Amino acid sequence: MRSQPAICSLALALLLFSATLGFHSIIAMATLGGVHEKEGTENSVEVEELARFAVDEHNKKENALLEFGRLVKAKEQVVAGTMYHLTVEAIEAGKKKIYEAKVWVKPWLNFKELQEFRHAGDADSSSNITPADLGAKRGD
Repeated sequence: MRSQPAICSLALALLLFSATLGFHSIIAMATLGGVHEKEGTENSVEVEELARFAVDEHNKKENALLEFGRLVKAKEQVVAGTMYHLTVEAIEAGKKKIYEAKVWVKPWLNFKELQEFRHAGDADSSSNITPADLGAKRGD
């Protein structure tokens, strides 16, 4: 039979272990459904296609003539599918402008829908895009 201190130590270790697991579960639940940076958007054909889709759908709905320029930034949010929060540069009447778009995707249903598309500023204005938005990093 084990001694009393050994049993207490084992019980304490089990208690701390389960408390740690519970803490990580709480952290995971807190971020579920939150908007997160989409890693690797610079080379993602899939996300760029969503950005092009957003511009095309906006053009159809608003009878506009925006021309897709580039994907500036992408974030994603897990919902019933994925909501992509996209920052897109598009050209309107020869001027580069920045737009914020939300595209909802449910791949198992072959579903893709533009939820929102709004003007966020002119691309020429330095206050709208920062080097961080473009993925630029300072030298070492």
